[in-house]
Amino acid sequence: MSEKVLMKGNDAIAEAAIRAGCGAYFGYPITPQNEIPAYMAKHMLDKKRIFIQAESEIAAIIMVYGASCAGVRAMTSSSSPGISLKQEGLSYAAGADVPLVLANICRGGPGLGNIAPAQSDYFQSTRGGGHGDYRCIVLAPKSVQECADLTYLAFDLADKYRMPVIIHADGMIGQMMEGCVLPPEKKAPKYEWSAGGCAQRPGKEAVHITSIELVPELLEAKTKERFKRYEKIKAAEIRCEETFCQGADLVMVAYGTSARVCLGAQKLADKEGIKLGIFRPITLWPFPYEQLGLYTPNCPILTVEMSEGQLVEDVKLAAYYTGKKSDIHLLAHSGGIIPTEEEVFAKVKEILNK
Repeated sequence: MSEKVLMKGNDAIAEAAIRAGCGAYFGYPITPQNEIPAYMAKHMLDKKRIFIQAESEIAAIIMVYGASCAGVRAMTSSSSPGISLKQEGLSYAAGADVPLVLANICRGGPGLGNIAPAQSDYFQSTRGGGHGDYRCIVLAPKSVQECADLTYLAFDLADKYRMPVIIHADGMIGQMMEGCVLPPEKKAPKYEWSAGGCAQRPGKEAVHITSIELVPELLEAKTKERFKRYEKIKAAEIRCEETFCQGADLVMVAYGTSARVCLGAQKLADKEGIKLGIFRPITLWPFPYEQLGLYTPNCPILTVEMSEGQLVEDVKLAAYYTGKKSDIHLLAHSGGIIPTEEEVFAKVKEILNK
């Protein structure tokens, strides 16, 4: 069994990417994700892999796109405003069916905002973010261990479905230190579809990878085919964690740092004989609507998030899918403020009239 090591969340993301066979990393500095490019600058070069600090966030995502087209497992990372700049390149990759991994260590916004942790990029990650009809798989860790595990998984999912995968972590998760068991090293697969293998395919046509299609009917057909793939992802890749939700007086819905705060509120409630459940989506897309929908008709729901009501929209959709009216509440903070367990528990007692 591997030894547990003490690491920051950002470092765990970087090391897991290397162990997953990431062959090229392109980034640009911005707080609070700077440990990722710093770690990559040292360790990617130690392994004779590609590390480039690009001239901008836009350049970095296009370099990732190019490296992926050439058949290399490639990655970039940034924080909120930097991710905004990457959206056009992300849409290009989605439109060309190119796998890549992008880590967003979210900070307060909008605009430049601040460097404190936030979850207000939820819509950007789960609703596409760039132009056109497309989706990204979105994985949300709540611990340093999950930073490693979900990053490792992200590369396999990106390859399996030939699409971008986003690691969506708030700044607290990226900066905190915890024990972590790192995954084993593995070799990256070879992409048969990539442009990088043309020289090894004598007599075969060159591979042309692009997102452009000037005939509307053909573009629609390609998009509809891609959305059929998304339906397969919804059937196979939904991940969530449920803690004491069955028979709960109230279920809290949260992810990342907010979910950790809810664990503290749950302990406070236990002391007073109040049964609280925690429902944590791990895949923010595809969202576990059906799984959450098992609880929305039965008890009040409290969404706890570090944004002004983004996750709660998916919670409402989960209730809508059950066809029953649900009692849904929101505890929201933004601008880099983290809710406290006492504050969450006080909101719970207010909802339950206790």
